[in-house]
Amino acid sequence: MSETAALTRRHDFVLFFDVTNGNPNGDPDAGNLPRLDPETNHGLVSDVAIKRKIRNYVALARPEAPGHEIYMRDGATLNLEHKRAWTAVLPEVTKDEDRKRLPRDAEKSRELTRWMCANFWDIRAFGAVMTTGVNAGQVRGPVQITFATSVEPVLPLEVSITRLAATTEKDAEEKGGRTMGRKHIVPYGLYRAHGFVSAPLASHPAKGTGFSEADLELLFEALGSMFEHDRSAARGEMATRKLVVFRHAGALGNAQAHTLFDRVTARRHHQGETHPIGDPRTDNWPAARRFQDYAIAVDRGGLPDGVEVIER
Repeated sequence: MSETAALTRRHDFVLFFDVTNGNPNGDPDAGNLPRLDPETNHGLVSDVAIKRKIRNYVALARPEAPGHEIYMRDGATLNLEHKRAWTAVLPEVTKDEDRKRLPRDAEKSRELTRWMCANFWDIRAFGAVMTTGVNAGQVRGPVQITFATSVEPVLPLEVSITRLAATTEKDAEEKGGRTMGRKHIVPYGLYRAHGFVSAPLASHPAKGTGFSEADLELLFEALGSMFEHDRSAARGEMATRKLVVFRHAGALGNAQAHTLFDRVTARRHHQGETHPIGDPRTDNWPAARRFQDYAIAVDRGGLPDGVEVIER
């Protein structure tokens, strides 16, 4: 179960993270090259990849905590999880054939979905379509995250690598044991993503997931630390650099999200000078190769009433 009452205030946030000499999100349709916008050469990281890292962190941080199971996890069989809900709510229904449709009793149907929300953190956060054979309903999650886009174009490199151990005896005889390979890296990229947390989708009496203040705090904790336990040679060095949260006083919000996001800017920084990205004064600056080559600013002047800024 969630630890506190359902969320009652809207939140929007801006997340900055970076990669050094790694592939932050390979594209399987392009030979696992780092994802790119082909028109601008800005790097991309999918929302699915970000959510995967959040889920993995929550699983590590709350392994035994009630209500913090992960629904979309490695090796999971989703219909078996749906059966758990049916067993808990309607133990008299034992045949899968009878579980293909939700009960005609609307309250029992809601109970099935509420059971899934109460037990799985990622369903409370992101929602889920649980109609795969054994039907546990579907629910729209209050937390949504966009694709992340690099603040400047990136230039992926293809690096040749060698391995001295052979895979087969034939390889050892024909190639002398040496195997060639390639890996793709981004030398450096600073990425920006936007996120939204809807209070009505958390607290609605019939449709809400029950996502709580404690769940929200865990989400922000995960965003800050999700790369710390996701290390791999392919991903190089990745780190969350900045999280800017706009907290609204009300459930529906006190300002439009895009106007708040416009207050957060990343600028180039070099030898004591700071200028907007693309400013002609930065044309002769060296390419960014570290986070210190940027400066992130948050305009707090004239904030709309009922909106506060939290920097993490």
